[in-house]
Amino acid sequence: MKTGFGTQRSFDDFVSSGRSISDLKAHLVLTTKYRRKIFTRQMIERIQKLMWELCCKWECKIIEVNGEEDHIHLLFQYYPQLELPKFVGNIKSVTSRRLRSEFPDLAKVFKKSVLWNESYFIASCGGVTVSQLKSYVEKQNTPD
Repeated sequence: MKTGFGTQRSFDDFVSSGRSISDLKAHLVLTTKYRRKIFTRQMIERIQKLMWELCCKWECKIIEVNGEEDHIHLLFQYYPQLELPKFVGNIKSVTSRRLRSEFPDLAKVFKKSVLWNESYFIASCGGVTVSQLKSYVEKQNTPD
C-alpha cells in the first residue's frame, strides 16, 4: 500500500482491537545495575525467550530482541491500551527473578535481588520520520 508519506506500507503493519486500528511501535533498552558486564550468550538467549513469552502474555508483537553484556534492546509493537510502565516493570521483575534462579552466579554479582538499573529508555518509532509526517499533515487540503 502506497501512503502519502513516500513509503511502502502493508496492512500487516497495523493491528486492530475493538474500535481502533493502530501501528504503535517502541524501542526499549534495559541496562544492568551499575552497567555491569554480566550477560553471557546463554543468558541473552534466555532473556530473548522470556521476552517472547511476556510479549505474548501482554499481547505485544516482538519485532526484534537482542543484547550485549550490559544491556538488552527490545523492539515491539503494541496496542494503545497497553500500560507501558506496567509492561516494563513486569519484564524487569520476571526476567530478573528467572535469570537469578536459573543462573546462580548472578546472585554473587549483586548483593540484593536487583538485576536491572531502576531507569530505562523507551522511544516510540515507526515507518516514517516526524518531519515526513509533519509535511504530510501540513499539505492536507483544508476546506475553505
